[in-house]
Amino acid sequence: MSIEADPAESGPGTAGPVTSTAVRGDLTGEAAMASGSTTLRAVDLTLSFGPRAVLSNISLDVQQGVVTALLGPTGSGKTTLLRTFNRMNDKVTGYRHAGDVLLDGRSIWHPGVELMSLRRKVGMLFQRPNPFPMSIMDNVVAGVRAHRLASRNGLKAIARQRLTEVGLWDAVGDRLKDSPFRLSGGQQQLLCLARALAIEPQVLLLDEPTSSLDPVATESIEALIRTLVPRLTVVIVTHNLAQARRVSDRTVFLNQGRLVEHGDTQQVFENPAQEETAHYVGGRFG
Repeated sequence: MSIEADPAESGPGTAGPVTSTAVRGDLTGEAAMASGSTTLRAVDLTLSFGPRAVLSNISLDVQQGVVTALLGPTGSGKTTLLRTFNRMNDKVTGYRHAGDVLLDGRSIWHPGVELMSLRRKVGMLFQRPNPFPMSIMDNVVAGVRAHRLASRNGLKAIARQRLTEVGLWDAVGDRLKDSPFRLSGGQQQLLCLARALAIEPQVLLLDEPTSSLDPVATESIEALIRTLVPRLTVVIVTHNLAQARRVSDRTVFLNQGRLVEHGDTQQVFENPAQEETAHYVGGRFG
């Protein structure tokens, strides 16, 4: 099983045919935004499935060390864009792209980019928890083993560190050999987050990570997201406008395959430049 396996698919495997035209600091979140450093950059990006373009001519800078929220109605292309950032769409039937995505200035589709290495740098947490059918500890260190990031003797220390980071150690520290499927849904999602963090990604993609969780688990995930920056760059897809306001520093609004507006979250919500954005964030959309 792929260490990036999507519960909605059989797994991404290796990249299929696609078309192309193709550093972290110790800053605070506000200072990171002020620095304007770009980790991910979409350049004239058009994403299609078969003849239908889902997103057209998207140019966007994702700033280093902040949380960026992708907002928009269902079908606006949020998840397609998110999954493109680490090439999770590559094997989807009919998927095509034009334009480019740059990670630290280099195309993610460059022939020299190894897919597994890319997904170590750009990790992902899916909408539904997807623990692997192995023990709790083996789940946490699956990526560490695959990428050979630590010796066997160091694996338990990594598991403890990451489970402590996500607030699970007290609950599972004495049963690391148990099945993860005995955990609650919220605990399973925290476990998957610990697994994603264990390989020390540069960017973390979150696809509606709390949509299936109760309010208590949602609060835990949101609090944890805020602790990840500026160490990581986080991009989150959410339909929850209040969540976007709580956790994000930057907001991108997509609609009908277009990038309508992007900027500081407070500005986008309180003083949007586009009437279309104002209708959406004000709950008057459509």
